[in-house]
Parts: sequence; structure tokens; C-alpha cells
Amino acid sequence: MTETRINRCTWVGRDNPLMLEYHDREWGVPVHDDPTHFEFLVLEAAQAGLSWSIVLKKREGYRLAFSGFDPRKVARYTQKRVEKLAADPSIVRNRMKIEAAVRNARAFLAIQNEFGSFNAYCWRFVDGRPRLNRWKAMREIPTTSLESDAFSKDLKRRGFSFVGSTIVYAHMQAVGMVNDHLVGCFRYREVQRLG
Repeated sequence: MTETRINRCTWVGRDNPLMLEYHDREWGVPVHDDPTHFEFLVLEAAQAGLSWSIVLKKREGYRLAFSGFDPRKVARYTQKRVEKLAADPSIVRNRMKIEAAVRNARAFLAIQNEFGSFNAYCWRFVDGRPRLNRWKAMREIPTTSLESDAFSKDLKRRGFSFVGSTIVYAHMQAVGMVNDHLVGCFRYREVQRLG
């Protein structure tokens, strides 16, 4: 019996179960809860200069190291805690990225205080609705957009770091603010319906 071939975005390695699971269940699904937004901000900053596959392999390590991605707890991390995390092999041991996660947790809380939730704040950059793109090939997908430029600039103004426009665009893709599944991918229409 032959297996039916499922069309997916071409960036997904068919031999990588974590990437398949992430693509098929999470990537592009509209997120509206703050803990998930914070998780992706931490993970996307960690990914800078690395592959997403590496970060996915360390995701559970991050969950443990960063208090279940609770920004209230992470915001209270001391320099001693940062030093301990910089020696933790279950995460990316980049001191600047770890310090950024702590700083970003504090800025995240300030946004929650101002807007009621980070979710309410970030979805304003796409007028509250996912941007639906119609890419046929990976080469068509941009790494930034006017929205990610504005979102990035505002995050930086609010004290965030490791939030350049490329990282912010990756966040927007991950949390469904944009649907960048290729039109031939089986998830394109599924994610469109969720939006």
C-alpha cells in the first residue's frame, strides 16, 4: 500500500518529526494568548543566526529554564540566574539572548499593563486580522514587511531587544498574524479558516 503524499511548505524537512509536527499543528495558527506570544518571542530571539530545527529540539529545555514562559517570573531573573542559564546545555547558551529574554519579559509586562494584553497590542499591526498571502514558491515569501518594520520599531522603542524586523516577521508567521503557508500546502486553507 502506498502512502498518500501530503503537500507541505518546502521548508519542512520530511525526515524531521519536530518540524513536521510544528508545521502541521502550530505554524501560522492565529494565537491570541499572551503566554504563547511570549514563548515565541523568546524562541525566535534564540533562533537568530541558527536554524529553527535547533530551537525546536531545545524547546522543552527552554520551557524548564524560563519558568514555563511566564513573563512575570522571567522578569524577576537576577544576574546570578542569567549566569546559571548561560551554562545550561538544554538551551542556546548565548548570554546576550538570555539577557534579552529577561529584559523583554519586563517590557512585555509593561505592554500588558498599558494595553490589557500583549495580544491586543500586537494584533493592531495587522488591524486585528491575519494577512492572507498567496505565495506559490518559497522564494516569493519575504523576510520582512511594512507591518513587521513598524512592529519591530515599536518593540525596540519599548525596550525590547533581539526584535529586528526579520525576527518580528518570523513571530508574525508563527502566531498567524500572516498566513505564509504556500498555496499548495495542505495547511494553507486550514489556517485560512482559523483566521
